Amino acid sequence: MEIREITVPEEKQRVVRRILEGLPEWFGIAEAREEYIAQSAEQPCFAAMEQGKPVGFLCLKETGRDTMELAVMGVDRRHHRRGSGRALFAAARKYAAQSGYSFLQVKTVQMGRCKEYDNTNRFYRSLGFKELEVFPNLWDEWNPCQILHYGNLANQTGN
Repeated sequence: MEIREITVPEEKQRVVRRILEGLPEWFGIAEAREEYIAQSAEQPCFAAMEQGKPVGFLCLKETGRDTMELAVMGVDRRHHRRGSGRALFAAARKYAAQSGYSFLQVKTVQMGRCKEYDNTNRFYRSLGFKELEVFPNLWDEWNPCQILHYGNLANQTGN
């Protein structure tokens, strides 16, 4: 598997669409999925490639002067638990640190609300993310938004 940065906006959108459309448990709301795809064109984006084909991606966006967010991430279900997500995160962490950001964050559904998102939460926690805050009504009352925070990126540019 190879991780590479995608720089061409149309290619970003093709990769993001291909992966997200195969993950309806997480990205089944068409309007939200299309928004992720549209926004990916302008975001730093990394793809996990296997035999020349994308098996996962991660897009970043700036949310503050010192913070980048994992805006959207997806890995083909056949490649779950095979290291693609960790490798994508490592590339994103390195990119954020080298770009002068101090922190990473990710928004997800609060732990304990949905089996698929509980697995997502466990994945992020295994990377070192910690719960920062929960917004009970940011999205809607059935999907409380949990913000997870990844510690200081200083001195991590070599990772």
